[in-house]
Amino acid sequence: MSILSEERAAFHRYLIENEILTHAPFSKFDASYICSNADNGQKHSVLVANLLAAKIAKKAGVTLVERKKKDGQTLGNEFEEACTLYLQKTFLKLSSLRPGSWEVQKINSRKQSVLGRYEQYTHLAELGRLASEYSELRNFLGDGYTVAPDVIIARAPECDEVINKEIDIVDSDSCHQAMLRAVNHKNDIAQILHASVSCKFTMRSDRSQNTRTEALNLIRARKGRSPHIVSLTSEPTASRIASLALGTGDLDCVYHFALYELREALVELEADDALDLLESMVDGKRLKDISDLPLDLAV
Repeated sequence: MSILSEERAAFHRYLIENEILTHAPFSKFDASYICSNADNGQKHSVLVANLLAAKIAKKAGVTLVERKKKDGQTLGNEFEEACTLYLQKTFLKLSSLRPGSWEVQKINSRKQSVLGRYEQYTHLAELGRLASEYSELRNFLGDGYTVAPDVIIARAPECDEVINKEIDIVDSDSCHQAMLRAVNHKNDIAQILHASVSCKFTMRSDRSQNTRTEALNLIRARKGRSPHIVSLTSEPTASRIASLALGTGDLDCVYHFALYELREALVELEADDALDLLESMVDGKRLKDISDLPLDLAV
């Protein structure tokens, strides 16, 4: 089995074994149980989530745990941790495609200064300092200029010895501002933000809008190239996925944690409208499986 297929299965096992994807007794809508990623007020969501989870558990060779659903913040944090681990075990193995000194990290802080650590956004750190010092500026800017990603992939700038390893590419006569060259960083060497991954265990309209706003802020506030901006979700409802996936310009793409099993579940439930919407997103290159994410991030 390939690394990406193996780690996909391991990701699903992790979600079940760590009681992120679980089920609990549930008699509403003629369902004997309800999975943790379902909307208990929507019959379609419950039926799809239950069948989807059953298929994932069967393929992963594990049994769903029966327990009360954890609170939303806990589920969100644990899903972010699972996504971080998956990317560490996949993207960091693509050195033949993307050589360099890489880091995959879950961002635990939601402070305004977080994004200012990265080369394209170092100016935001100074802006944040000024905003904290001058209330007029703070009131004018609000928090709209800041973003705290869920999971980031960053690259360290390279020293000249590494850049010139095979042939002399740089010297002291030119190339004085390229961010990839460590010597061009005057003070502290800031990492280059390569990707921002928004992790959403489930989606509601407000969460979709928040993700879009964060993506636009990343694009507008940067100085330099835009990082990859993607979203990863376990949402079972095609219409809610579409609220973020459809359209272009905000995100690179939305990735589903079990797209193949979701399609199988919709076929089995004869949910034709949801299936048509799902396939239109896939055909339109707006929705992909989690296994596609590492290779897409290597571009």
